[in-house]
Amino acid sequence: QVQLVESGGGLVQAGGSLRLSCAASGGTFSSYSMGWFRQAPGKEREFVGTITRSGGGKYYGDPVKGRFTISRDNAKNTVYLQMSSLKPEDTAVYFCAAESSGGYPRVHLGQYDYWGQGTQVTVSS
Repeated sequence: QVQLVESGGGLVQAGGSLRLSCAASGGTFSSYSMGWFRQAPGKEREFVGTITRSGGGKYYGDPVKGRFTISRDNAKNTVYLQMSSLKPEDTAVYFCAAESSGGYPRVHLGQYDYWGQGTQVTVSS
């Protein structure tokens, strides 16, 4: 059983940057592909990006391409989401997730085995 805890959310002005972290415990972190999703009020949970077990493969959703970057540190059991050029429409609760199959890219909610509780990101205009 893997436990995931996100942190780093907060309030930021449009055009600003924020880095989210997701710390994993209870499993072998390097055996999981990791993903980031987000959910805005009244909307479905949306794919943000994913990173392979080694970190060599990264794939992003269209709304964040060129602005967000995923990375991971397997020694620290942590995955990161660096967000730049933030827009008000990026406001959402951001979730990290882990999946064990090793497939790539994993863009659908149902492909992930474990989820964190989420961290709120609010971008003001």
